[in-house]
Amino acid sequence: MVNSSLLARLCLFGAMVAYHIDCADCFGDQAPVDFNRDIRPLLSENCFACHGPDSATREADLRLDQEDSAKEDRGGYAAIVAEDVSLSELVRRIESSDEDEQMPPPEMGKHLTGEKIALFKRWISEGAVWSPAWSYVPPKWWRPPVTNQTDWNRNWIDQFVLAKLEAEDLPPSQQVDPVTLVRRLSFDLTGLPPEPEVVDKFVADPSDKAYERLVDEFLASPHYGERMAMMWLDLVRYADSVGYHGDQEHNIWPYRDYVIHAFNGNMRFDEFTREQLAGDLLPDSTEDQVIATGYNRLLQTSHEGGIQLKEYRAIYLADRVRNVSQVWMGATMGCCQCHDHKYDPYSARDFYAMGAFFADIDDEWHLRNPSGAVGNTSPTVRKPEKDVLSVYQREELASVDRQIASLDSEKDAEQIANLLAQREALAAAKSPTMITESTDPREVRLLGRGDWQDESGEIVTPAIPDFLGDISQENRRANRLDLANWLTDPESGAGGLTARVMVNRYWALMFGEGLARVLDDFGGQGEPPSHPELLDNLAVEYLENGWDTKHMIKLIAMSNAYRQTAVADDSLRTRDPLNRLVARQNRFRLPAEMIRDTTLAVSGLLVDKIGGRSVRPMQPAHYYQNLNFPEREYEPDTGNEQWRRGVYMHWQRTFLHPMLKALDAPTREECTAHRPKSNTALAALVLLNDPNSVEAARAFASRILSNEMAPDDNERIECAFREAVSRLPDDRQYQVLADLLSESRSYCAANPLACEELLGVGMSTVGKEHPPEELASWTTVCRAILNMSETTTRN
Repeated sequence: MVNSSLLARLCLFGAMVAYHIDCADCFGDQAPVDFNRDIRPLLSENCFACHGPDSATREADLRLDQEDSAKEDRGGYAAIVAEDVSLSELVRRIESSDEDEQMPPPEMGKHLTGEKIALFKRWISEGAVWSPAWSYVPPKWWRPPVTNQTDWNRNWIDQFVLAKLEAEDLPPSQQVDPVTLVRRLSFDLTGLPPEPEVVDKFVADPSDKAYERLVDEFLASPHYGERMAMMWLDLVRYADSVGYHGDQEHNIWPYRDYVIHAFNGNMRFDEFTREQLAGDLLPDSTEDQVIATGYNRLLQTSHEGGIQLKEYRAIYLADRVRNVSQVWMGATMGCCQCHDHKYDPYSARDFYAMGAFFADIDDEWHLRNPSGAVGNTSPTVRKPEKDVLSVYQREELASVDRQIASLDSEKDAEQIANLLAQREALAAAKSPTMITESTDPREVRLLGRGDWQDESGEIVTPAIPDFLGDISQENRRANRLDLANWLTDPESGAGGLTARVMVNRYWALMFGEGLARVLDDFGGQGEPPSHPELLDNLAVEYLENGWDTKHMIKLIAMSNAYRQTAVADDSLRTRDPLNRLVARQNRFRLPAEMIRDTTLAVSGLLVDKIGGRSVRPMQPAHYYQNLNFPEREYEPDTGNEQWRRGVYMHWQRTFLHPMLKALDAPTREECTAHRPKSNTALAALVLLNDPNSVEAARAFASRILSNEMAPDDNERIECAFREAVSRLPDDRQYQVLADLLSESRSYCAANPLACEELLGVGMSTVGKEHPPEELASWTTVCRAILNMSETTTRN
């Protein structure tokens, strides 16, 4: 029990805020305080742990996440009295200097400044207007605002952006130069730098029509699907290994190809959702729909001999709930595994009821048979699996069949024989992949404090979070297909909420940050959107256009907001350091895979085959020396496969490729909606010295030396620079590279063995036709060019 004084203090904990505002008597003509934008996040951060959704820890029967409770008459006083600061007990307590009454309590280590107090006082004076949590209100269409400047708006996105800038008395930034724009668009839509001829063509005609054609061409590129897959594979924690214990490999790469193909084919997102969550429950499931259910098998699993069945049932259930809630709902339901959510209206019962949707998945063979040879083999056995041809293998097979059908059996007998042999090899190339098969559902109980040994909790059946509705069935228990339909149904389900979560990620893909910055948490601990009406309209547009993802990407790309320069003066950066007003574009380092892809593309090494098994580029010897059960040695690919795109790289969860790790790629043990962007010396060392990077520099040098259009040093420097960043070097950059070339030649002449060592790191014979000293000197120059910030940055 807590004493009454402490209860009273806890009642008013809601004033722990962290916002800025002018003094309470100087409100002037400021815009009204918005509850969702200004007040709710602060209550959530500082108050809901004791006065929020979690009934087990709630103090004084006060809920500051509910208007009725916050404004309730508590025997002659209330925490909040609308329009009357003097009668609001909250204000008296947060202004008190008495340690027994003061809110926040001194022992909390919080300090409430005068500016923070003034914000609450202003809100109360304005009527303490409450609003439901923004992320749980279905999006609606808002009339685009009228702007004073009209010639800047290319579509309604710009009207929302410009209206906010005009309200802040800020102009938008100027349009970026054509070279930077085409590079930006190419990276955002394909993950690759543009070909020089593409840049030249657009620079010659940077009109709106030419730009739209360019957008359409990039969206039609098969590399678009690879770019979008990078985002999705992070979300669903795709990897080629199990994660726990021995981190053995498992069979799942056909699922990755399914994702790439789905994005390239512009599959409706609601269909994309159904096939992954419940493709096995669809009538007459196709091969691709079965492969798609590999989503349900992507979680980390353990194959340790001493495994406890019930423990890992609980672990797997929790993993699936965390992922599906973050990916589709932008919700942190994982917080409910042990107790009701502290900040959002999800209960522990909601958590286990959501987990019950997945209780029919037949995936316990490895739990029942974890020991012996099966447990320590790699790849390990993850029944049920199915031998399949991936979607791209089947397309290749169909192409061969069409060729055979088009030939004359007498005239083209030899060609037909070759094609039949090719067909036989393709048809025999099936690979196992994990799939979902439904079985009798396991019993799911609410686990007190998440304790898998506690079997006293109530039995729960599949259900969506209680406050979001009910999809229970009269004659059967709800299943995964019902869940998928609810997640994407805008009329009677959460389709509008799901659409808002996804379009926010598409915005982040095109701007580096979402309109709501926390991409996987649309709850109290997230951040409200900077442009809520714009985000709503994007969600409605997505729904009304049939979940057409390419349409949404093009809509954003065509806006003037997207085409702004990322360059900002000190004044703008000081006023809006995080660019929440979208007064400019954002500049950021490319993701790890795209840096590798750029290096390979510029060097000429990139093999742009779409789809196929995971590939193993070079990595440091004995990197796996501490990887046991079983012990194994990494064997890199030696042919052209090693030069494939990063999206196809083998993803070992506990021993991620060092290049990926140094450049902030996730281990994919959990959902990753937004990668961190660090700036470390280790990243620079990797970019300079990773064997793949050095080999790419050597291949790049060979390209330059073999280019008949660049016969001397001056032209070769210009050619190399332009290949990497689509423009010519300025005088200073040219001189730096010329000096580096001269110094490298002198060094190589004096140290021929060092040059041979440099040229011996790779696994190909590229460049062997050139004199070693000259190739080594130009390799050094190309290493420098490939490691320029401009080469590895999306501007």
